Amino acid sequence: MNKQFDVLVIGAGPGGYIAAIRSAQLGFSVACCEFNTYDDPDGETRLGGTCLNAGCIPLKALVASSEVFEKVSHHLEEHGISVGEVKIDVARMQQRKAAIVTKMTSGIKFLFRKNKITLLKGQGSFAGKTDAGYRIIIRGKEGEEEIIAHNVIIATGSKARHIPNIAVDNMTICDNEGAMKFTEAPKKLGVIGAGVIGLEVGSVWRRLGAEVTVLEVMPSFLSACDESVSREASKLFLKQGLQIKLGVRIGQAKTTENGVSVAYTDDQGSEHVLECDKLIVSVGRIPNTEKLNLEAIGLQIDERGFIPVNDHCATVAAGVYAIGDVVRGPMLAHKAEDEGVMVGELIAGQNPHLDYNSMPWVIYTTPEIAWAGKTEQQLRAEGRDYKTGQFPFAANGRALGLGDAEGFIKMLADAKTDEILGVHILGANASELIAEAALALEFRAAAEDIARTCHPHPSLSEVMREAALALEKRALNI
Repeated sequence: MNKQFDVLVIGAGPGGYIAAIRSAQLGFSVACCEFNTYDDPDGETRLGGTCLNAGCIPLKALVASSEVFEKVSHHLEEHGISVGEVKIDVARMQQRKAAIVTKMTSGIKFLFRKNKITLLKGQGSFAGKTDAGYRIIIRGKEGEEEIIAHNVIIATGSKARHIPNIAVDNMTICDNEGAMKFTEAPKKLGVIGAGVIGLEVGSVWRRLGAEVTVLEVMPSFLSACDESVSREASKLFLKQGLQIKLGVRIGQAKTTENGVSVAYTDDQGSEHVLECDKLIVSVGRIPNTEKLNLEAIGLQIDERGFIPVNDHCATVAAGVYAIGDVVRGPMLAHKAEDEGVMVGELIAGQNPHLDYNSMPWVIYTTPEIAWAGKTEQQLRAEGRDYKTGQFPFAANGRALGLGDAEGFIKMLADAKTDEILGVHILGANASELIAEAALALEFRAAAEDIARTCHPHPSLSEVMREAALALEKRALNI
């Protein structure tokens, strides 16, 4: 007899494993299937998806290592600290990254055992529906197994988008996974795409000595960011040494004896060739939906490969939900997690909801970029009457003491009601500071609420308060 579960989660990435845990907490019998090993040395199934194994977590480990190297190499003298020759052992750095990944993924296995979640090692696909529930085939190393699930949560995530005629081998021409496995810093690095991943990975290898050239098809830089942030970030990145070429048209990329040759046309129509040791292709991600056999239960993907869902991540098939990168909205790990929690609670009959507008975005460059809510250009397009307040980190004692005083915090609020509409940060620890803004947006707070809240001194968080005060032209320290 087939095994039966109240809830089956397909995929054990951030959305999937959190959905499984929340569903188990609510008293359901839960299974989660996953087949990816992510180069596990023992060939074992790895939990955590791309984020923990080949994305967010390993990349941030490399970001941290490269930032330490750059500080020791270039910024210790201002603190009165002298050191000898500074070297980077990339192999050791990669070992540290791998150890962090293993610790995190092993932690999810512990959480599965703690919450009595059945791990099914294999790839899940639909085989139809019976009166007992949905039939799911799990295909693993040891063959096939069919199980029955009353509810199914699809959380299969996404993969790197590749460019036609540019063959990714993850040795010389790499996507995000290969870009984090270099055994040494390339002398010359090309990056196609000036998005989040391209800038983060490119910045890692720049800090370690690579000459980095970024080719971006779009005519504007970081168009998703508030225009004030993108303008200032562009200046800072160029100052750091990143070469960013906008509005280009990519031609042929081919491997050579010395690396890669990339032909491109610039925004003036002139033709160029970029010669580099390694090339990173970072042009977005596409949902993993092709092996689910959705047709077996009457589901279809849309023209971009996403699974259509309503505001509660429910598909048109009763009891089947989809979350994370396979559905509309930003491809953010924390978005997938919150959708996983929401769906588990919906299945339990609760009434959760998500405010996508208050979800924070972060780019882990130096300085970091983070935002939540609307940008100034979005508010103008909506015809919203708004006011702005901005305060620089250069006027903050804590930022000066840390030696990280670049950037600012900008706050947008309704001109009449003072409700906070958006907060945009370019500066040190932006990824941490944005949480206050996300909370304020979630509660529909007024800027006055932050302006009247006592913040610790000295701290970077004071810049948030000063930005709120600046909305009424009463910032205290500038």
